[in-house]
Amino acid sequence: MPPAALHYVRFQSTTRHPHGHFPGVFALVNTLAKEGRLTPGQERFRRTNNDWYDANYPNPSDTDPTVYDRTLNPGAVAWFKSTSHDLIARVDGYLAILAAHHIPCHRLHSATPPGRIVYEDTHQIVVTPHPTRPTATTGATAAAETTEAAGTE
Repeated sequence: MPPAALHYVRFQSTTRHPHGHFPGVFALVNTLAKEGRLTPGQERFRRTNNDWYDANYPNPSDTDPTVYDRTLNPGAVAWFKSTSHDLIARVDGYLAILAAHHIPCHRLHSATPPGRIVYEDTHQIVVTPHPTRPTATTGATAAAETTEAAGTE
């Protein structure tokens, strides 16, 4: 039996950032924290889980400080590889925080890399959008669904 096809998954805002991209789930929650809008329980969750991600998985910016450079890699965004179950499973808590703050988020799926790969490791890729596709939410290879999550602390 052949191995399951690798797919890519991204959780992002439904609203474009002024810089032109759609912020990912971590950026959205971290922005709420910077603005002081998280409850103490939400902040504990964010800090504990951000620390867990930092301790257990590579940060593309640590490997290549230019990966998110707007001039070199305009529109660069990270996508999980579908085989990264531990990373993806923890996203539910971030989605719950966003839902509690009424911030909608899409879960995107792509059967092929949704852009030019500028970084890759075992768990994720960072891509810049294809020139003919201004965002990862358009085109034939990316499918979006609105992610609903119950707001919890």
